[in-house]
This record gives sequence, C-alpha cells and structure tokens, in this order.
Amino acid sequence: MQLIETTESAVRSYSRSFPAIFAHAKDDLLTTHDGRDYIDFLAGAGTLNYGHNPAALKDRLISYLQADGLTHGLDLFTEAKGDFLDVFSRYVLAPRGLPYRVQFCSPSGTNAVEAAVKLARIATGRHTVVAFSGGFHGVSLGSLAATSAAFYRQGVEAGLSGVTHVPFPDSPYGAFDSLDLLRRMVTDTSSGVGAPAAILLESVQGEGGVYVAPVEFLRGLRALCDEHGILLVLDEIQAGCGRTGAFFSFERAGIVPDLVTLSKAISGYGLPMALLLIKPGYDVWQPGQHNGTFRGHQLAFVTAAAAIREYWSDGVDGVFAGTVRRKAAMVRGILGDAGLHRLGVQVRGLGLIWGIDTSTAPGLSAGKISQRCFDRGLVVETCGRDGTVLKVLPPLTVSDDNLTRGLGILTDALTEKPDDAR
Repeated sequence: MQLIETTESAVRSYSRSFPAIFAHAKDDLLTTHDGRDYIDFLAGAGTLNYGHNPAALKDRLISYLQADGLTHGLDLFTEAKGDFLDVFSRYVLAPRGLPYRVQFCSPSGTNAVEAAVKLARIATGRHTVVAFSGGFHGVSLGSLAATSAAFYRQGVEAGLSGVTHVPFPDSPYGAFDSLDLLRRMVTDTSSGVGAPAAILLESVQGEGGVYVAPVEFLRGLRALCDEHGILLVLDEIQAGCGRTGAFFSFERAGIVPDLVTLSKAISGYGLPMALLLIKPGYDVWQPGQHNGTFRGHQLAFVTAAAAIREYWSDGVDGVFAGTVRRKAAMVRGILGDAGLHRLGVQVRGLGLIWGIDTSTAPGLSAGKISQRCFDRGLVVETCGRDGTVLKVLPPLTVSDDNLTRGLGILTDALTEKPDDAR
C-alpha cells in the first residue's frame, strides 16, 4: 500500500475512501489480501451490474482465450463482434422496437459522449448543445463541457465551449420547470441561444446525486426535440444495462432517443467497452471520421454477448428485470422502515440506484458515514454537490441476504449517535 501511495498520481480517489488492498472478488463481495470481506455497494461505479466474475461470462471468456481468439481488432470484421451484434440486436434492440446502428467507440464512456456530441453537430449543422446542472458525462474536454460540476472543470474552463446548461427538473434547489425554460430558449428569437444541435441528459443523474427525471419531462423533451429538429441524446452509461429495472432507463417513458451512449456495464465483466447507438438517419459519419485504437476490444465483445444471453434473452420483462425490480422494492421498504426522514435525510432512487441525501440532516456527514460503513464491511461511495449523498449501487445480482445486511450497516451508521461511532 505504501508503494502504491508514493508511486501513483495524486489524482487517485476511491483508494482514499476505501484504504485496503483488495485481492479477490466474487459476486457481491470484495476480499482483501488478508481475507476480510466487504459487501460491494459500489460495483465499479456501476460497471459490475452482474457482480464480480459471473460464472457464465468467465467460462466463455476463458474458452475464447484458450482458443487463441483475437484480443484486438480495430474495426475489422471478427466472429466476436458479429456474435455481439447478433445477440444485442435480437435480444435488446428488436424486442424494444429500437432501430439503432451501433458505433464502437474507444473504450471509456467519455469517448461515447464525445462521439455523440460530434455526430449531433455534423448531422444538424448546428453547434450548441444543451446539458443539465448536476449532469456528469465524462472528463475529456468535449464531454467535460457538458459535465456541470466546477470541481472537474477547474483549470480548463476557458476551453469548454458550445454547451449551455439549464437546471434539471429536480435538484437540491427543488423542482424546476426545465421544459418551459427550454421552450423559451428555443422559440424566442432573442433568447441568445436558438435551436441547439442536441439536448444531452441522464434520465437518472448518478454522480449528480441520484435525481430521477419525471416521465412527463422525458416525454415533453422528446416532443420538443421533434418539433425543432434537435437530437435527443440519452447518456445511459451508469443508469443503463438494467440498473433501473429495465435495460434502458428511458424505457419507462416510452420514448426513443436519437442517440444513446453506453459503457460501464455493457461488457458485463468490467472490461472496457463503449457504444454509441444511432438512429440510421443520423449515421452520417464518413469512414474513419471518428475512430480509436481500442474500439475493437474483442474480449469485451465476448463477455457482453454472454451477459445478454444470460440475463436478457427472455424478453423485455424477463426474469432478470423482474428480479431487479423486486430488489428495488426491498431497498425502498428497508430504507423507509428505517425512519431516515426523522433525521432530515431524503431518499431517492429507482431500480438499484439510490441516493441517501444528508444535506438537509443536521450533524450528518455522508463522508463520515461512508467511512463508518467501510469500517464495518460495506463499500458505499458518496456523490452529489459537496459529496452529501450516499449512493447505493450494488450489483444487480446482489443476494437478498447481502442486500439486507448492507442496508442494515448503512442505516445503523446513519442513525447511531455520535458517541456510539467507532
């Protein structure tokens, strides 16, 4: 640990909150080099939706490697890519009536956002993009322009142009009629903004504090974009791949975005992979116009295809989606029964992404509560403005027992008196 601390850059973050040397992981547990187990409510920041080392995916990956399958392929035709596209189209896109073409981006979520913004500008001939306060879309410069938090923007603010931010429908400042503001911006010829190329948002803000966009807002946004020729871009990087109880978080609104970004959990195994889903009419790229050396990560294609077969091949409302919704009801019930509202704590969420907001709870610090949880065997991170929200983000495959145990550790840490803190 000392070697890592003195050698790795000061930019490291999670290791500061969870100072242990992790050596093994299985399902919903992280295990340190000295054998201590931690319930994982971090799940790779939403990357490990199916837990650590899921057997069906691991077996397929090992078999592929033993057969000397390609590991790197740029954008060549490969069996692994073809298999992924087949199962993704058959089991994810077609049952939902989604017409998308699939662009393989360089392997991080921010690369998919960069591609989406660039393509929207090319396709519409416009430049401005509208994003939302509290949104997080990555930290490369194009994506960072849409990411709202000043913490990430410091030092490069002057180079972040072309994005206009408006308030999200919900935030620490209360409800806001974002749709009315957008209508005024777009229809008023003296608004100073005009019709943008795209409107970019998370339907459930993760890093921003777990704020859920109302269904009516999402539907109104789709109608506004249709009326004014604006591309609607949904960032599904954290809220997608089943996190909200449906494969896509926007399914609950019955809308079809023009562009969709996916990363994090799409590979199913924690392997780097990022996609941009594009309505065919907007796929106006010229060959090679947007590329990346690692856009053809074959091992990720293998595990992604295995994940879809294992968890999503039985229809839109299949067994796995139902299980996620059942566990969501467990979380809602346990947190509700804990009486956190009496402390001034607010609870928000959907599926298996929940925020426990301590900003209005006198004397409570989300950071200190996260540390108490870690001391007792639970890894749970903070998010939101000034890190005042505890984010419950377990694997979707978390066992009922460990979900209950982890929530018990969390609620005990929230409700104990300061004198009882250890």
